[in-house]
Amino acid sequence: MSLAFGPDDILRIAPMFRLQWEESQDCYVLLYPEGMVRLNGSAGEILSRCDGHRSVGAIVADLKARFPEAGSLEADVYAFLSTAHDNQWIQPA
Repeated sequence: MSLAFGPDDILRIAPMFRLQWEESQDCYVLLYPEGMVRLNGSAGEILSRCDGHRSVGAIVADLKARFPEAGSLEADVYAFLSTAHDNQWIQPA
């Protein structure tokens, strides 16, 4: 079940998950009662901005400013957010 997000939507990490930086693994991880999801760099950067305050448009703008060499990344951000929602990692704030 894929949900289309718009630039004004505000997302947050779902309550059963906790996002944290894991020094020993040098990456973000999502912790949940049954285990852990190790995130790649892009996923961690996107999810770390899903704080319940920033809109999807603001997240995209922040990532473009932080990683100008990445070029157009809007479609990739939206695709990842859809996957994260399908995995129940995020939800509307």
